[in-house]
Amino acid sequence: MADDDFNFEPVPGLPALPPKGETILWQGRPSTLRLAREAFGLDWLAFYFAALVFWRASVGFGEAGLAGALAYGLPYILPGLIAALILLAMAWAQARATVYTITTSRVAMRIGAALSVTFNIPFPQVASASLDLRKGGSGTVALKLAPEARISYLIAWPHVRPWYFVTQPALRCIPDAERVAKLLAQAAETRLSRPEVMAMPTSAVAVAAE
Repeated sequence: MADDDFNFEPVPGLPALPPKGETILWQGRPSTLRLAREAFGLDWLAFYFAALVFWRASVGFGEAGLAGALAYGLPYILPGLIAALILLAMAWAQARATVYTITTSRVAMRIGAALSVTFNIPFPQVASASLDLRKGGSGTVALKLAPEARISYLIAWPHVRPWYFVTQPALRCIPDAERVAKLLAQAAETRLSRPEVMAMPTSAVAVAAE
């Protein structure tokens, strides 16, 4: 998952080496095409320009037949293609800069095409997770955070669950999403069911021994 722009990272996608006892279980990034369609509105853009071309072509056909349809409709195809390429380029930049990581203790999200940030979300801060599965196996795994955990929607976008006012960070448009969701659930369950061992001060140990 390494990129030349992030050679400073000790582990791709993480700002520091995982602590002793923490293991990386999975890493991935969004699909460029799925991200363009679901987050950047590529489908809506295509529909808009297709409707526009059809409407202008129908007007031209009514006035001058096939030649009029071509004359009226073709000028709108190129702007539509350029706009679609811009959205694809934006989605590609976001996907390239992103690394999602699931470890035995947390979810980490290195995101941001212009300004890179990394969110570390320990499992105790995750209230629940939901899976939006799409055709072909891709999908989005969204994390509902505990009340005390807060992440800015604007900073996290487009790596958020859409249409939710309370930010839910999300592993957006990832391949094999169902398997990743199951892995996340198992890792969180294992981590949260593991008892914490607290170190006692030396003086307290001495008193207990007496």
